Amino acid sequence: MLKDYEFWFVVGSQFLYGPEVLDIVAARAKEMTDEMNKAGKLPCRLVYKLTAKTPDEITQLVKDANYDDKCAGLVVWMHTFSPSKMWINGLELLQKPYCHFATQYNRNIPNEGIDMDFMNLNQAAHGDREHGFIGARLRLKRKIIAGFWQDDPVQERLGNWMRVAVGAAESRKLKVMRFGDNMRNVAVTEGDKVEVQKKLGWQVNTWPVGELAETIAAVTDAEIDALIAEYKKNYDMNTDNLASVRYQAREEIAIKKMLDREGCKAYTNTFEDLCGMDQLPGLASQHLMAQGYGFGAEGDWKVSAMTTLVKTMSEGRSGGTAFMEDYTYDLTPGKELSLGAHMLEVCPSVAAERPKIEVHPLGIGGKDDPARLVFEGHPGKAVVVSLIDMGGRLRMICQDIECVKPIYEMPNLPVARVMWRPEPDLLTGVECWIQAGGAHHTVLTYDLTAEQFEDFARIMDIEFVHISKDTTAESLEKELFFADVAWKLR
Repeated sequence: MLKDYEFWFVVGSQFLYGPEVLDIVAARAKEMTDEMNKAGKLPCRLVYKLTAKTPDEITQLVKDANYDDKCAGLVVWMHTFSPSKMWINGLELLQKPYCHFATQYNRNIPNEGIDMDFMNLNQAAHGDREHGFIGARLRLKRKIIAGFWQDDPVQERLGNWMRVAVGAAESRKLKVMRFGDNMRNVAVTEGDKVEVQKKLGWQVNTWPVGELAETIAAVTDAEIDALIAEYKKNYDMNTDNLASVRYQAREEIAIKKMLDREGCKAYTNTFEDLCGMDQLPGLASQHLMAQGYGFGAEGDWKVSAMTTLVKTMSEGRSGGTAFMEDYTYDLTPGKELSLGAHMLEVCPSVAAERPKIEVHPLGIGGKDDPARLVFEGHPGKAVVVSLIDMGGRLRMICQDIECVKPIYEMPNLPVARVMWRPEPDLLTGVECWIQAGGAHHTVLTYDLTAEQFEDFARIMDIEFVHISKDTTAESLEKELFFADVAWKLR
């Protein structure tokens, strides 16, 4: 997926310096793109496209980028001074993510080599400020990355932003399949699907549960046998109830057929609407998520879509991303922890050890005992993310967490579970999460950072709230108040 996209590297300059300088600028830009691509820190190819010298060149380049499906964004570098009025018409038309790369070709100032010719050729500090002004003046949604282009942390930040820009491109063509409606009387899983399609591009529609039941019934034994072999390759079979496991395989095959037929990368279901089905999908949903499909329980289409987008953005990383739900707390003073789980559907990509397939009763839904994967999540730094509809705007809430090995064995809780310590601490974190309106369903990921989710929110023009080690309930309440005023004035 990431390799399907590229980013255009554009250098700002002008004719003032003469053709020799412009030739050097172009050669350096080509050298930099080649070297950064070779370094292996960028998930997508960086393509040197143009040394822009006139308003017409810039405007045409933006038009070309807008309509090139491979181009996921522009990375712009002011090697020399580029008068910012040249950029106005083009930037006003821009529809792709935009990164202002504040770097320079040389790491150090040459003590003896610096003269006026050197100054004319190496003006990033000069050009960045001119270009920064026009970005601010136009209220341009942009990412600014400053640092020497050969340094690993700088390339890593640029690569992280590229992942987000690809996520934005995939967001604008994402389709979500809903089997049934939201769980009855639940508020936070509701939302304005028209507004979401306008802002994020998601096409969220419903397919009949009866059609899924018919597709389930049409799955062949040969198809089930092949998938059971895949289960045994990836998981330990810790049950004698193979009929339940085979039915989960039957459900997975049917759901995947319908998703692929309609071009959907995410789906939802609800235990309140299983008409014609023998089990609520458990193992089926977990294994589909392991393949990159998004899932939302109880009809939660927002978390379903976010799950697949986060998986897309974190492609190639191994920490894992999962649909998650907050369940209960351990309130031992000074050691407070949160337990996240779900009755069935947590992605095995976050497992600490090889998951086990088990079959146990399920107290809701009124159907047969479903097979599911049972495992513990692994320790490590992560974030949980919630997207909510505030009525008139979307708010993305991101909280930093530290996952730990569960402190209890919990032998009578046969589900996937993850235990974590929220920032800044559990009690303050809970107060802040509730104050912001964060949902009980989240996406938990070890592979992306709060900075990347903030980048995504900026690109998609939605509100972003970050709960970190420095957050207090008082400061967050003020932040939310001023944000509410600002967004209502937009």
